[in-house]
Amino acid sequence: MKVERLELEGVLLFTPTPFHDDRGFFTRTFDADIAAEHGLDPNAFIQDSQSRSRLGVVRGMHGRSGRGEAKLVRAAHGAVLDFLVDARLGSPTFGEHISVRLDDVTFAHLYVPPGLLHGYQALTGTADVCYRIDREHDPAEDLAVRYDDPDLALPWPLPVSTISGRDLSAGSWKELRSSLSA
Repeated sequence: MKVERLELEGVLLFTPTPFHDDRGFFTRTFDADIAAEHGLDPNAFIQDSQSRSRLGVVRGMHGRSGRGEAKLVRAAHGAVLDFLVDARLGSPTFGEHISVRLDDVTFAHLYVPPGLLHGYQALTGTADVCYRIDREHDPAEDLAVRYDDPDLALPWPLPVSTISGRDLSAGSWKELRSSLSA
């Protein structure tokens, strides 16, 4: 499994080597030893979740207050363009963003450390995204920034087909920055 450190501090991309034959393929989706070699506690991930989205759907930009939430994210079916925004005060990459294509060809897994905002757009007719999360969800800790916030200017690759009411009513990056420094 190839492991890359990406531009935002602490973000890792794990890319396995799938085995293909006339039956289809087999790939490892998680390896505790490799995670540990790269500073992750494999036992910390206590919840697995999955979402299904249609072409053009945007989910995000979400985060958690308090001690945040670490997660491993992958596309089990289809493809998404995944965005991360560093919302960690004091981080050398605070306010910066990156995007990573996750799909069912490379099976890359994105490690998202606590303190980042996360969201994605479905690039295929159906996209199933799986999350391995290190904390139980507490709605009182939810943070959100509107996906089309002009200060973030995230370059969504497709016209947005659907977005939830919750995400449409999310606050701005400026408001979140202000609340983080308060």
